[in-house]
Amino acid sequence: MKNKKGAMEMSVGTIVTIVLLMSVLVLGLFFVQRIFSSGSNAIDSIDSQVQNEINQLFGDGTKRLSVYPTSREISVKRGDKTPKGFAFSVRNDNNEPSSSFEYSIETESLNGCGQTMTKQLADSYILGGSGTFTLGPSSYLENARLVRFSFPESSPACTIYYKLEIMRNDVSYSDAQVIVTIK
Repeated sequence: MKNKKGAMEMSVGTIVTIVLLMSVLVLGLFFVQRIFSSGSNAIDSIDSQVQNEINQLFGDGTKRLSVYPTSREISVKRGDKTPKGFAFSVRNDNNEPSSSFEYSIETESLNGCGQTMTKQLADSYILGGSGTFTLGPSSYLENARLVRFSFPESSPACTIYYKLEIMRNDVSYSDAQVIVTIK
């Protein structure tokens, strides 16, 4: 009788231990996923923290263009009610009194999008895809520009390579590639 009671207590203890360990494992995986997914997430607004990050990227004084997130890779959900994207800022390395800048974003290539997605259609999902601004000598955009994407639910899950081009006084000044993954 003692052996059966001991065996029963041991199996209940083992089951409780397994349940607790599985709970810890699930919570651990959840938190790890949240930590790593937040590193490359798209942004939906420019707050002081994003602006500070962009300003720090100009710290060495040699960069003309800074993009946040710095990975230049963002994930956007189809049908998301709050469009998300990236922020950028430009530094004028010219000593002239002021320079006129123009920026534009357009589709460079489509990867795994099928026949339903065209470059023109991908360009139509860009919000804030072009604009102009003026910068004084050795200054930068104090308020970063925000470019967002709004993909409808019918968009295919794929990757789109966009090109951000900056022109100064109608001459190419800088550019960057931004990779948008539609999920």
